[in-house]
Amino acid sequence: MFDLKNKIIIVTGSNRGNGKSIADGLQKANATVIRADIVFDDSGENCYEFDVTHAASVKDFIDDVYKKYGSIYGLVNNAGVSIGSSEPYSDNDAYHQTLSVNLNAAFELCSAVLPKMAKEKTGAIVNITSLGAELGFAGNPSYQISKAGLRQMTKALAKDWGAFGIRVNNLCPGYIQTSMTQKSFDDPILHAARKNKTVLGRWGKSEDLVGPAIFLLSEASSYVTGSDLYVDGGWTSNAGI
Repeated sequence: MFDLKNKIIIVTGSNRGNGKSIADGLQKANATVIRADIVFDDSGENCYEFDVTHAASVKDFIDDVYKKYGSIYGLVNNAGVSIGSSEPYSDNDAYHQTLSVNLNAAFELCSAVLPKMAKEKTGAIVNITSLGAELGFAGNPSYQISKAGLRQMTKALAKDWGAFGIRVNNLCPGYIQTSMTQKSFDDPILHAARKNKTVLGRWGKSEDLVGPAIFLLSEASSYVTGSDLYVDGGWTSNAGI
C-alpha cells in the first residue's frame, strides 16, 4: 500500500532541509522523484533549477516533466521562506515575497499540474503548511498568512478536483530543525520553550516528515483528502495544564 513504484512525483524546495529529506524518502519508496529548487548544491538527474515565483517558468517546468515522463502523479509543494523583519506590518517587500513563494507559487504549480492529473483520473498533492497556519505566533504575520492561505487552498482544491480522482492534503510540521529554524534551535531559551510545547519532548527532524508524506501520496491514504496531518510532536494537543 505504501509502494510508490512508477509514480512520478515532484518535490519543490528539494535542495536541502525538509524538501530534500522528503524527496530522498520518496525515492527510497520507489518513486521517480523530480526535484525542483532555485539552486542545487549537487545537481543530478531529475533536478530542475528555476524560480517557482515565475509563473511562466512553472508552466514550462510542468509541461517539460509531463512530456518527458508521460504523466505526473504527485506534487509536494514544499518550497517556502520565512523572512524576519523588524517592521513586519510595514515591510511590504517581506510580505509580498513571502506570499509569492509560500502561497502564490503553490497555486501556480497546482493550476499547471491538476489538468494533467485529471487526464489520468488519479493524482495526489501534498502542501506543506505549518503550525502557523492555525496557531498565532508573534512577529511574523506574513508567514502565518501565507500558510493559512495554503491550508485553505488545499481544501478548495480537494473539493474541486476530487471528482477526477485527485486527492489534496496538508502536511503540517511543527518546529523542525532546518537551516530556516537553526537560529532559534541554537538559542537555549527558544529551544527549550519549543521543545517543552511538544508532548514528545523534542524538536522534529526532517526525516520525521518522510513517513507521513509517503502515506499521503500512496494508496494507504486512498480515502483521505482535504485533511490536515500534523507532524508536530503533539504541540497542537498540548493545551492542557
